[in-house]
Amino acid sequence: MKFGISTFVTDEGIRPDVLGAALEERGFDSLWLAEHSHIPVSRESPYPGGGDLPRVYYRTLDPFVALSAAAVATSELLLGTGIALLPQRDLIHTAKEVASLDLISDGRMQFGVGVGWNREEMRNHGTDPKTRGALIDEQLAALKEIWTKDEAEFHGKHVDFDPIFAWPKPVHKPHPPIYIGGESEAALNRLARYGDGWLLRGFTRYEEAQRVRRWLADQGREDVEFAVFGGDTRPKVIDGFREAGVERYTFLLDTLPEAETLKALDDLAELAAAHR
Repeated sequence: MKFGISTFVTDEGIRPDVLGAALEERGFDSLWLAEHSHIPVSRESPYPGGGDLPRVYYRTLDPFVALSAAAVATSELLLGTGIALLPQRDLIHTAKEVASLDLISDGRMQFGVGVGWNREEMRNHGTDPKTRGALIDEQLAALKEIWTKDEAEFHGKHVDFDPIFAWPKPVHKPHPPIYIGGESEAALNRLARYGDGWLLRGFTRYEEAQRVRRWLADQGREDVEFAVFGGDTRPKVIDGFREAGVERYTFLLDTLPEAETLKALDDLAELAAAHR
């Protein structure tokens, strides 16, 4: 099992280029960055973890800018969004951002996507929360057209465009791996249809990972990779996910200043080494 780091990169913590280099030096294989464009002041949607919304949600850097900085400071580290909130993003701009990052990193982009939970944030982008699932399904299908066709077009209910030229094309062929975030029935159906990997959250039981693996096999999708986002540091949990067939496990790194982050990474690298 490979080990990576999932985190929020903000204006108050370690720089993404320094973080990327530190991860590669310590043997981590990947970096996964969360995304929120903003947090509405009048927030009605409950925070999924309960309690007050953590400060890092308000201050995240754009993940593609941050991952680009990490890309130029590294040579092998995989660079992932965990997750990009695709339903509230412009599709064609996002296609270019993903392909551009994949190009400058020589094919190291890992595209994690999900529908999101903050309904007010979605509405500010003109996204109807009620149709975000149907929207992301069409977006994923359209992205594959843009990345793989010289003259791409798509005609759906929520995404519709006539033939377009759009370069660069991704280095990773046919396109960067698409990791589907979420554990709901709708997310798993999306995974089976569009995904190359499942980005499951750390609180998911490893028995559920085993069940989903069997279910995917029944759908003819034995090729899907599993990656845990924000995994527990307890050895029994790490071992449980390994036994469940998870290929990649990422620890949730607190957002801290540089010196404190490097110390935390030393501890997590030691833990990862004990479980490789």
